[in-house]
Amino acid sequence: MVNPVLLLAVPMGLAFTVPVIERITGRVSRWVPVAAMLFNLVLCVRLIPAVLEGPVIVQLGGFVPPFGINLYVGPLGLFFAGLIALAGLVISVYSLTYIRTGPLARYHMLYILLLVGATGVALTGDLFNLFVFFEILCISSYALVAYNGDRAGLESSVKYLIQGSVGSSMLLVGIGMLYGIFGTLNMADIARSVGMVDQGVLFVPLIFMLGGLGVEAAIFPMNAWLPDAHSSAPSSISAVLSGIAIEVGLYAVARMVFTVFGISDLFLFLAFLGVLTLLIGEMCAFAQSNIKRMLAYSSIGQIGLILFALAVASGVTVTGGLFQFVNHTFSKGLLFLSAGYLIYRSGSMEISSLQGMGRRMPLTSLAFTVGSFSLVGLPPFAGFPGKFLIVRGALERGGTVIVVLTGLVLLCTILEGAYFFRVVQALYFREGISGGSGERAPAAAAVAMILLMMLILALGAYPQFAETFLRSAASDLMGAVEHVGSVL
Repeated sequence: MVNPVLLLAVPMGLAFTVPVIERITGRVSRWVPVAAMLFNLVLCVRLIPAVLEGPVIVQLGGFVPPFGINLYVGPLGLFFAGLIALAGLVISVYSLTYIRTGPLARYHMLYILLLVGATGVALTGDLFNLFVFFEILCISSYALVAYNGDRAGLESSVKYLIQGSVGSSMLLVGIGMLYGIFGTLNMADIARSVGMVDQGVLFVPLIFMLGGLGVEAAIFPMNAWLPDAHSSAPSSISAVLSGIAIEVGLYAVARMVFTVFGISDLFLFLAFLGVLTLLIGEMCAFAQSNIKRMLAYSSIGQIGLILFALAVASGVTVTGGLFQFVNHTFSKGLLFLSAGYLIYRSGSMEISSLQGMGRRMPLTSLAFTVGSFSLVGLPPFAGFPGKFLIVRGALERGGTVIVVLTGLVLLCTILEGAYFFRVVQALYFREGISGGSGERAPAAAAVAMILLMMLILALGAYPQFAETFLRSAASDLMGAVEHVGSVL
């Protein structure tokens, strides 16, 4: 069996070789992220048989948990590591031609480090390294948001930095409090002891930790940084922030709630918070005329939907929520990547400037349309199975409050369809306006968009292939007792 540590060590090592490779060979350095993510994807596939037999626990330095550092590679962690590698690979292919100016070595190095941080969050088994990997992810993100060097990007990066620093401080304080209470930072060890402690004692560290993680997850009201950051960053980075970074933040929230604390009293509150985040995100997206800000607010809405699915806490809704993680990664990635060249061709981020692009850029417009339909949840796209499982599971769970919240979820889906239809209408059913660049998306970008469209259609047509593994991942998330038993 391959060592899961390689999922972190090899890409991190490659990241620091990028400046050297660029100095020696020039533009060959742009292929390093492709190689790093391809390596991780192959490794994740090779780990599947072992992980399905039982979680793979890696003890670093020879220290047996709860002492020392350990990686916990269960179905859920491997699912996220594989999703990060696959999305990171496709976006790095897109970046081959999309990122042409600026300090290219810096871009590719930070891009790899961002993905290493995200992978580390997915696989770590202790809270201190959760914080360390989050810092790697966040610091790389701050720099990449400002990569274009314009005023908007710099301002957005500073806003993100300030709010992210507050979130990081809250997370660190919460971790420190937990260490003071339990005398350990190992997640499984804390989960084993949490029932022996008065629940009131855990309230303050829980608030600090969820508040800190909620900033990166873009959960309302801690998401003010997101619209500016996503709209100002290069479109490739917008795709990573939306499809990977904030999802990893939500993954960490779920790990804390289900695995570490296991406090079921939180679930109804989180369901409310999820639907509130969904409502605010979709209403703000509907009000936008700037396409990247519309997509940014849409990401907030999707995070709210997934949070609601996880908080309902049935096997069906959690599986649907994990399916929606996949759909959002692929669909929102496709939307941002296609929007990047639509904006480049039209010369503007305004939706009105995209009129007639369906004829001028047919492949790119088709990619945006497929991403839109999938995110709304129309069959036969990848968004339909996930939303269907979420709604079905919530209604089966029952209860007046959950049923009302589910009705609001369906209402938000209609609102989501309305603002995406407005863009599709501009692309195909409005007369084009002159201006912008005459360049079409180059081959690398076209390959990336076609790959994402194929993945979306394949998952929509054959959801059962993904559902089998996602059920295992859902059981891994909800099985705190099994987690403790496998680690300690």
